[in-house]
Amino acid sequence: MPEMYFDVRWPDGLTQRCYSPSTIVEDYFTPGAEYELTEFVERSRTALGIAGERVKEKFGFYCTGASDQLARIERTAAAYGDVSGAKVTVESLLGADGSPR
Repeated sequence: MPEMYFDVRWPDGLTQRCYSPSTIVEDYFTPGAEYELTEFVERSRTALGIAGERVKEKFGFYCTGASDQLARIERTAAAYGDVSGAKVTVESLLGADGSPR
């Protein structure tokens, strides 16, 4: 499966590299786009859920990398839950080799 990464900037400026076992994240995130915190988490749940299912269909088991990444996103997002108007920016989408998509 073609895995990829997406770099995000959280409301306080902290950046995080996130992993997806599938290119499906390209359908849910746009490089440079800013998302409301709750929208970003929901898009992440959907994209990483689909990515995990694609791995399961191909290899017969769910991808723990996708579920672990979602758990990290949810934990990080919870820290900003009280920040009014909190936004997350998807800075880049990268192929497995680190090249921009």
